Amino acid sequence: MLLYFNVLQLQKSIEINIKIQIFFTKFILRKSIKSRPKNCKILYSLNSRNNVIFVQILNFMPKISNRAVSMPASPIRKLVPYALAAKAKGTKVYHLNIGQPDIETPKTALDALKNIDLKVLEYALSEGNLDYRKQLEKYYHSIGFKDLTTDNFIVTNGGSEALNFALSVVCDNGDEVIIPEPYYANYNGFTNAIGVKVVAIPSSIDTSFALPKIEEFEKKITEKTKAILICNPGNPTGYLYTREELQKLAEIALKHDIVIISDEVYREYVYDGEKQISMLEFPELKENCIIIDSESKRYSMCGVRIGFLVIRSQSLHNAAMLFAQARLSPVLIGQILATAAHNDDAEYINSVREEYTKRRNLLVELLNEIPGVKCPKPKGAFYCVAELPVEDADDFAQWMLESFSDNGETVMVAPASGFYSQPELGKKQVRIAYVLKSEDLKRSVELLKLALEKYNNK
Repeated sequence: MLLYFNVLQLQKSIEINIKIQIFFTKFILRKSIKSRPKNCKILYSLNSRNNVIFVQILNFMPKISNRAVSMPASPIRKLVPYALAAKAKGTKVYHLNIGQPDIETPKTALDALKNIDLKVLEYALSEGNLDYRKQLEKYYHSIGFKDLTTDNFIVTNGGSEALNFALSVVCDNGDEVIIPEPYYANYNGFTNAIGVKVVAIPSSIDTSFALPKIEEFEKKITEKTKAILICNPGNPTGYLYTREELQKLAEIALKHDIVIISDEVYREYVYDGEKQISMLEFPELKENCIIIDSESKRYSMCGVRIGFLVIRSQSLHNAAMLFAQARLSPVLIGQILATAAHNDDAEYINSVREEYTKRRNLLVELLNEIPGVKCPKPKGAFYCVAELPVEDADDFAQWMLESFSDNGETVMVAPASGFYSQPELGKKQVRIAYVLKSEDLKRSVELLKLALEKYNNK
């Protein structure tokens, strides 16, 4: 911290030695900084030419780890302080920055919450309680994977912990993971936390984020490559992998003895008659595949923090269990709600899929009507990436929260730079989540259009 105190005014008022002036300045400063910590040191120097005392306050703090310093900010959350400030001023903020649907959680889950009559909220089993894992077994049997048993599941505190476990099981510090980009922004945080390097395979908005030739993956493989991480359908682009693409990935994984980590949390929300192909459909990958799944998006219950791993390999399962035991247990109440949500859920899933289809069609159509905006139609999940006619989408997104409103309303989006290994690739792009009702999406796009006009004319 560097402070500047000009003593010219004092010198004019009284004839006094400059050293005395410095003494009084020090005295006043020490009195004014009453709350300074013990490890705070004050240094002084004098510029005799203009009689300015330079006061430097050194606050000695514990050294922050390199891991923490290099941890990237979440593009989904980093603008939250600006959103809170906007709300404090009375501005309504339409949240399109985060995958928090306004879809109601299944009534079965909410009723289960109301009817909990436990006397003790005890630890769950490290691998997840049996009642919930039986529901997972039943669910996976219903989608065609009848070989799976309760022993193939490890319940986690959200899909995030599942991914952390998966990466920790197959990677050491300095290892590499190949990921097609743009990708879920928190993959950067997860890999950074354990010292793993992301090797990205870029795609382009000009080709609707179509996956590059699978052979490009093989070109990136080195002796440090331990896994290929995919999200299917994808966040943030909504890209849906074909069976042919997944088959080639399976062949590459077996050839080089690396693991496919497949994030399939949006499995149910695929549109236009398409079907999600799981990596579980390739039994030859038994020893080389880990599935990430979660209840957050399936049942609009993000706050219960329940995800899970699906693993056929006994060795990978045993290794993941060590991490599960180290953190003791997944959330007990979350498992109770998730168990209930799986009961007779077909009607719920179908109705939510129809709703997301309508929202996707509306949002993409309206966005592409804005001059200079480009937005491919996603095939799954509930996000799209739009390119805007701005030079810096991060600056624009912050400006909308700080300086723009129309009738007391503004919109919050997630800058796409954080969804790339090289932020410059997403400099003009934003991710938009179509998690609000159609009426709110219409108003959000209207606000976005007005904001772009004002921003580019300021």
